Amino acid sequence: MNGVDLFLLGRTLMKIAEETMPTEGIGPQTTSTRTVLVVVADLRAHPRTSVGEIAGRTGLPQSAVSAAVARLRTAGSIVTGPDPADRRRTLIQVAPQMSQRVAEVRATPIDGPLAASLGTDDPAELAEVVALLETLAARLSGAGT
Repeated sequence: MNGVDLFLLGRTLMKIAEETMPTEGIGPQTTSTRTVLVVVADLRAHPRTSVGEIAGRTGLPQSAVSAAVARLRTAGSIVTGPDPADRRRTLIQVAPQMSQRVAEVRATPIDGPLAASLGTDDPAELAEVVALLETLAARLSGAGT
């Protein structure tokens, strides 16, 4: 495997993940699932931050970050409030309690989109691939060290 192969694998995994996200009941959205997930990942790494700071770190346009923040606030996934040091600035952070939407997304299995991508619905094959992905995720997050 080389860098190009790894990049393309990452794109394939992102597409599988996007297909996994449940969309029932959320209505039309002005921002993509990918943008929302990038914002959430940044918020986890940088709690109590601003839209401008997220945009700067992620390379996303400020308007896309603002739309993702609005979507996440509506879903109850984040909370916002004034910055005590500068009351004109709004700080964003992950909500202290898991929202119903986050619980639903996290509980959604990847089996369907993964099976479609692999071209198989063999339970043993799917379980093997899921186990490999879980091992890789644990290793890359540092949980396996």
